[in-house]
Formats: sequence, C-alpha cells, structure tokens
Amino acid sequence: MTTAMDTRELFARLIKCEAGGEGESGMKAVATVVMNRVRVDYGEYHRVCEGNLRKVIEQMCEFSCMKTVLGGQPNPQNVWAMSPDDIHYQVADWAINGGIHSGAGADALWYMNPFNPKCPNFFPYNKNGYWFTRINKHCFYNPTEGYSET
Repeated sequence: MTTAMDTRELFARLIKCEAGGEGESGMKAVATVVMNRVRVDYGEYHRVCEGNLRKVIEQMCEFSCMKTVLGGQPNPQNVWAMSPDDIHYQVADWAINGGIHSGAGADALWYMNPFNPKCPNFFPYNKNGYWFTRINKHCFYNPTEGYSET
C-alpha cells in the first residue's frame, strides 16, 4: 500500500510499529536491519530494492506493520494507525545518517519476535539467515551464503 507520506515519516512509523515497545536500543537495532537491507550489495534486497529505503519498507510480505490485514483479520497495528513521537524520528534520522546498532551489527538482514524465550536457529525458515543475537524480544539474523542466490 502506497501513500503520499514521505519516506522519513514512513520509516519513523515503521520503527514505532515494529519496535516501539523495545526501548531506544531495540528500535535502533530494528532500524539498523532496515538500513542494512538498503546497503547490502548482493541478494534479493539489492536486486529488488536497489538501495532505496522506500522500496525496502514497501517490499511485499516483509513487515507485518505494512499490512492492514493479517491472516484474514484486520491488523490494527499498522503504520497508518501509528503517530510517531520525537524518539521515532530521532531513531529514523540516526539510521538514515549511518547509525549502526553495535549489537545488531552491519550484517543483520532479518529480525523477528518469536514470542518465545528461544530464538529459532534460522530465519527465514528457508535457512537464508542464521541466528546472530537477541535484543530485548527480537531475534536478529545474519545472511547465510545461500542468501546471495536469492
């Protein structure tokens, strides 16, 4: 779904929606993953998104917060229902200007909340990402060699 919203605003909303309850560190880790997808120079994100932040955010089936319907049910937690606060814009600007969360690192391309104390070893389940670390409730994943062929 595309709106007239500018990219910075959309990024701030995505950060709030995806990690607003994870504190500043968790929001920066999620923002780092988004920007890692912008900067990666191989694989699906490079091929499909061409280094464009807006394309990364709007890529189909990547962020549940970009969907107004999940599993056939309305999704009230979406970017269009979010009103970002100053902290969300600050984190977005930090990431756009080159900030990298040291815990998530410069390679992580995926994160997920497993709603479980244990992170799955691979993500997505096709094993293109391997578990790297956990920050608050989110598990972070670096690409495997197989990702380069996506």
